[in-house]
Parts: sequence; structure tokens; C-alpha cells
Amino acid sequence: MLPNLTITFTLNGEERTIEANPAETATFTLRETLGLTGTKLDCAEGECGSCTVIFNGQPACSCLMTAAQLHGAEVVSVEGIAPSQTEHADVQRAFVEEGAVQCGHCIPGMIVSGAALLAKNPEPTEDDIRWAISGNICRCTGYAKIVSAIQRAAQMRREAMATRV
Repeated sequence: MLPNLTITFTLNGEERTIEANPAETATFTLRETLGLTGTKLDCAEGECGSCTVIFNGQPACSCLMTAAQLHGAEVVSVEGIAPSQTEHADVQRAFVEEGAVQCGHCIPGMIVSGAALLAKNPEPTEDDIRWAISGNICRCTGYAKIVSAIQRAAQMRREAMATRV
């Protein structure tokens, strides 16, 4: 067993320093060490996307990363998508409004993937959305509602920008 390392990284906008086994997965670190259970662990092979986080600006499967890879990184988990603990992000609200939350297991990864897409492309096409979530599996076959939710979140952002002008 490897000795624990001190790992410092930015998590959801806050610098964190933790002691962790460098070989444990980033998913384990987020869920077990830091208590952020929104990041789900399903396949542990990078196939399902339930563990998706934004890692240095890009969606990534945290089950494929080690805790050591977190050192110096900027990570946003599903808990960091919302502007505060008492306010939901537009993507989260849109998932609820569009009924895109079925069993809920894939939803954190889908929300993170959708938020990452909208951060880079505020007016995505349906094809853009489907491509952005192509690394996430929904076993309930809720893809149509998930796509609608991301489209709705994009619309919410456009409306919010229009009212600020």
C-alpha cells in the first residue's frame, strides 16, 4: 500500500488540501474522503459517465483518475454546478422541469456534461447536446428528456442574459 500524500487542488471553487492514498480513484476521494456523494460510481471503467466531473475545464470520468492526478487541478463536481447550496443551477432546474430525472443515477454526470457544454457553447444544437452526453449512459432511456432539459437550460441562460441588457 502506498503512503498517503498531501494533495492540494481546487474543488468547486475552493482550495482543498487533503491526505489521500495517491492510487485511490478520484471518485473515491470525492465520495469517501470529501463526502461529495453526488459523483456516482457505477462501472468503474469510464464507460457509463455517472462519475463525470469537470477536470481542468473538460468533462472527465473521475473513476479513471487517481487521487494523485487531482493535485494542482481544478475540479467541479455536480455539487459545484449550483451557484450556492440553497440555489439550483439552471441545468438542474431544467432537468426537474423537463422530467429528466427518472432513477437519478446518471443525472449528476449528465448535469455536469450539460453544464460543461453550455459553458463553452451557449446555443448548442441537438446534435451538439447528444455528442456532449455521448459518454454518459442512461439506463432508463431518458435521453429525449435529458436533451430537452439541456436545451431548456440553454434557453434559460439566453433569457437571463436578455434581461440583464
